[in-house]
Amino acid sequence: MKKIIIITIAFLLGFQLVTKADEGMWLPLLINNNIVEMQKMGLKLNTDDIYSVNHSSLKDAVVIFGRGCTGEIVSPEGLLLTNHHCGYGSIQKVSTSSANYLQDGFWASNKKEEIPIEGLTVKFLVRMDDVTNRVLKGVTSDMTEDEREKLVDENSKKVIDEATKNTHYNAIVETFFGGNEYYLFVYETYTDIRLAGAPPEDIGKFGADTDNWMWPRHTGDFSIFRVYSAPDGTPAKYAADNIPLNPKHYLPVSIKGVHKDDFAMIMGYPGSTQRYLSSYGVDLAINQTNMTIVDIRAEKLRIMKEGMDADEDVRLQYATKYAHTANYWKYFIGQTKGLKRLNVKDKKLAEEAEFSNWLNQNPEEKVKYDEALTLIANAYDEIEKTNLTRWYYREAIHYGPEILRYAESFTRLSELLTDKNATEEVISKEIAKLKAGVEDHFKDYNETIDRNLYAAMMRMYHQNVPLDQQPVYFLKISDKYKNDFGDYANYVFGKSIFADKNLMLQFLDDPSGKKLTKDPALEAITAFTLKKKEVMEPTKKANEMLAKGHRLYIAGLREMYPDKNFSPDANFTMRLSYGTVQDYYPADAIHYEYFTTTNGILEKEDPNNWEFVIPDKLKELIKTKDFGPYAEDGVMHVCFLTNHDITGGNSGSPVMNGNGELIGLAFDGNWEAMSGDIAFEPELQRTINVDIRYVLFIIDKYAGATNLINEMTIVRNPVPPKKLGPPDKKPEETTQIKMN
Repeated sequence: MKKIIIITIAFLLGFQLVTKADEGMWLPLLINNNIVEMQKMGLKLNTDDIYSVNHSSLKDAVVIFGRGCTGEIVSPEGLLLTNHHCGYGSIQKVSTSSANYLQDGFWASNKKEEIPIEGLTVKFLVRMDDVTNRVLKGVTSDMTEDEREKLVDENSKKVIDEATKNTHYNAIVETFFGGNEYYLFVYETYTDIRLAGAPPEDIGKFGADTDNWMWPRHTGDFSIFRVYSAPDGTPAKYAADNIPLNPKHYLPVSIKGVHKDDFAMIMGYPGSTQRYLSSYGVDLAINQTNMTIVDIRAEKLRIMKEGMDADEDVRLQYATKYAHTANYWKYFIGQTKGLKRLNVKDKKLAEEAEFSNWLNQNPEEKVKYDEALTLIANAYDEIEKTNLTRWYYREAIHYGPEILRYAESFTRLSELLTDKNATEEVISKEIAKLKAGVEDHFKDYNETIDRNLYAAMMRMYHQNVPLDQQPVYFLKISDKYKNDFGDYANYVFGKSIFADKNLMLQFLDDPSGKKLTKDPALEAITAFTLKKKEVMEPTKKANEMLAKGHRLYIAGLREMYPDKNFSPDANFTMRLSYGTVQDYYPADAIHYEYFTTTNGILEKEDPNNWEFVIPDKLKELIKTKDFGPYAEDGVMHVCFLTNHDITGGNSGSPVMNGNGELIGLAFDGNWEAMSGDIAFEPELQRTINVDIRYVLFIIDKYAGATNLINEMTIVRNPVPPKKLGPPDKKPEETTQIKMN
């Protein structure tokens, strides 16, 4: 077992354990703990203006967009802004080779031209409640983790049922501080969402993978949708008589501009952070997990790009898949470098040493928390043994070649067809469900790419996962084909029904349990999944130890620093971060300004590289300085930096000034602080935002979509509002700009 260091490393290394004020993804419900500081920094609002269940507030304009982004309502007719990369999949979904909205952009000149996006949802937060006491009712310290989890789940279900009874709402109970606290989140979900506008890829994705996570940026990362409701304002499926949503609140849009040290805040849905991760967790991330993910994804990207470069139609098919894979491929490279460069493991060791010293000086606390670090250390000893299998299964098998995941979706049908007691009704229902998904699956599927992915992933799996953790089936296959996984892939794709749309439809018209069971793709995914479950079985106990140790450690830290305002880890629930507009110094003798301009777009232009192509019209507007009212002293700003604490999921989040007016959209973090999800570094951590003035410039001067501009409340010279809420008419102190 790894030895737990309990000497006073904190003092020897001089690490400061008190977190600086910039850190924090705060629950809006509890923002009163931060409001005085925020007001000193420039906030003109009060807590009720930010979060209220009794009247409209900022929370009512901020939404979960799709399954992993944030959006904001910006008009009294349900107009919604989010990032281009958040809307990317939806735009790609309705694009064709003859109407390529991803490449050429899309602008609805009226509501009738807006395009419904099947499957896209927008969630509004109705309320959040602290339900810790109700969820932990009956929980005792001598329970096993399994017993504790079951009781927590039962109690949570009761809370959810009570909150949603006789309503159309949905709800979830989320855990905070490692299971020390629990909060209920009630949502109203809208399903009629339509595309209203999107810049061409050359604007919305300018810089693409090269600039991803980097500063300076010159990307117009925005897209526009509209939320529709039934005539009575409730959520409804798409229908011709649905109406634009009348929101409880929408954000005015400020074109006054941003300047260094200006107060700014972000509300959104950050996905996941691990700020309380132990030194053992950091060590595993650096030495095994992160680069395993990077290596697998690098190979997947290479194969996809090879196919995309050869065929424009294939590029459109795989655009979203490639972007999703590339985003966190680069992220984990940056995170690993950051963790090493910033000595995060040593800082975690220092914190753990200080924690142990504190326990030794406080006998009562030692009784409660003494086993925390021991549990964590022992858990990681066990987890490390099967960590490669875990990540290779996830990245190379489950999210590797699509044929495997698609075959896995037929497992239920395979069981039914071989079950003598299964009724025709049940079987027919399952077949109908699978038939409904065939068209959607094969729309963006390329057999050649997937065949090459299959061969590559199998090769990597066999070379890197311990042999005793590989399926016997796979070991026999490897031996049979003499490790020629290209040959093996050809066999699978030559025999499987899952690689061909016509074969799939023929099978579903006349299904056979025997044929399905013997399909080589289903056979393979079944073998890998069963072996993975077997291999990971011992880690169940380790994960229970880790969960308990983690919970005790966080509880102990909060007792050790009773005066500190602790921020919970992100878990895709609404949070508020606040800070200022700032430049930064990424390295010795290097200084980055806090904003970029359209001059940088021209400087980056490369007609031979699709990532840096500039549309002719945009180039002309920049050269003639035809910026309309959106420039500042004749200069068109594109992006700006703030020192906010955000992470994935915050993409599309509104950046607001002290009056709660929209000044930008958050879309990225900076390369030097990629370790920020584990350790926040205030001197380096920056959020990259697209300036709302550049967004309006593109909508207005580039696209001519003045119909979208005209329904927004554009603020030139903001005056602090007395009360927030969607105004019945434009306030006198607001200048409404309507462009011809």
